[in-house]
Amino acid sequence: MADLIPLADVDPQLIEDLLDRAFEPERRQRTAYRIRDGVDWLPGLSFAAVDDQGFLIGTIQVWPVALTDPEGRRHPMLMVGPVAVLPAHQNEGFGKALMLAVLGALDPKAPLPQVMIGDEEYYGRFFGFFAAPTQGWQVPGPVDPKRLLVRCVNPAVLPREGMLGPWRAG
Repeated sequence: MADLIPLADVDPQLIEDLLDRAFEPERRQRTAYRIRDGVDWLPGLSFAAVDDQGFLIGTIQVWPVALTDPEGRRHPMLMVGPVAVLPAHQNEGFGKALMLAVLGALDPKAPLPQVMIGDEEYYGRFFGFFAAPTQGWQVPGPVDPKRLLVRCVNPAVLPREGMLGPWRAG
């Protein structure tokens, strides 16, 4: 069995090593990295799964991002991911547990829309993410529009168009 702990309690190099093993070292070229470029993941919403011996087997990170609409207004959102589990432990429920930890940590009184790049069939069925509201959105790199997903209480408030990128105060 695994325990979920704050990701901030994990050595950053162990996180990077796990991400390289779960994806590949070239992962940094993906569009998701460009969307969150220059910002840090949010410690209060990012978690790790560790096994009984305390070895890291999975992580999830959440990042501050914003959708800038055609009028230049920035709409803050949370980017979920990557959801990473060591290949030897995939399909054992760790990714699902990490996702549930993130969603459970969100403030139900003021939840920001959550965005991710992933499989709508899976993330929609289990967590309520879907692609329809994002079809007019742009991102700083290639992405299959069917994989740009959002989850929010009232999708009608989301801008129909805009550019998704990092949230920077200022």
